[in-house]
Amino acid sequence: MSAIAEPLLPVMGEYHCSNHLIGDHDALRAAWARDGYWFFRDVLDRHAIADVRQVYMDFLGEAGVADPADPEGRYNGADVEGRAIHHLETPLSERRIDRMIHDHPRINAFFDTLFGCAPCWIPFTSHRHVAPEPDRTKRRLEFIHQDATYNDGLDFMVCWIPLAEIDEDIGGLALIEGVHCNGDLHRHEGMKILPIPEAEVAMASWKRTHYRPGDVLLMDPGTPHSGVRNHSDRFRLSMDTRVIPSNGNIPVMGTVEAADVDGILLNIGAEQRRFRFDDRSFVRGQKGDQMPLSDVPARYGRGIEVIATTDGDTIRNLRPLR
Repeated sequence: MSAIAEPLLPVMGEYHCSNHLIGDHDALRAAWARDGYWFFRDVLDRHAIADVRQVYMDFLGEAGVADPADPEGRYNGADVEGRAIHHLETPLSERRIDRMIHDHPRINAFFDTLFGCAPCWIPFTSHRHVAPEPDRTKRRLEFIHQDATYNDGLDFMVCWIPLAEIDEDIGGLALIEGVHCNGDLHRHEGMKILPIPEAEVAMASWKRTHYRPGDVLLMDPGTPHSGVRNHSDRFRLSMDTRVIPSNGNIPVMGTVEAADVDGILLNIGAEQRRFRFDDRSFVRGQKGDQMPLSDVPARYGRGIEVIATTDGDTIRNLRPLR
């Protein structure tokens, strides 16, 4: 008798939807403490989302991999490897496409109501334009991780926004519910941070949904999550940004004036401030791992935009904006 093939994706439950909690801050805090996320259905302005989606589609059209006028965002079969699709993140980031969301009055009105104060957008954003996966034999969970492990001290909420309909075939994002207070689940090899093994997490706690434009998912940085490989014929379009209530712990944001192995001089508005490193400072390298302080001058050159949390004049966590 042949063995039954293991499914490529764990069976996943549905998110708790928190729309009915908007305006009840005690209930929202309780849901966050229980689950490690809030999911809201159809709360963001759809016209704003459609405008951002069209920018993505225009870039995919320029790369020759999709018709920018296709409402389904289908992949046209062109050679993805030999085209500019892998470099779309840079122009989208450099053009600050995230400002189309961060500066939109109706988007901000939702967060004003949700938080009871204005949102403070943290300007590091990932622009996801994921092509269909050619190898349909791989496990579909791409990279299980906790943002907190890479961003200790940054008290943001992960804000994941679908820009188009994302069903189970397209994939989207999945998370593990209710384990955000369990500490760092990653293994470490020196300064290298390894993904969380799928076999070591609670399979019954995986959650996702059928995403639609207007939805938004906010996650605690300690919530383990992963992208899900795209098994459709369409591009998976989403934006992954960060937000903090304006009455929260806002990080330092500025540009590098100078850096050495002992510390960093930052331009913060019209002010310059010097911060030092100690043996607990986490300075983020190119791929998210902690980097040796000896490598800081080469990585953090003058003019680089950075985000930092500090303890007095000491860096606790330092990362580039992009």
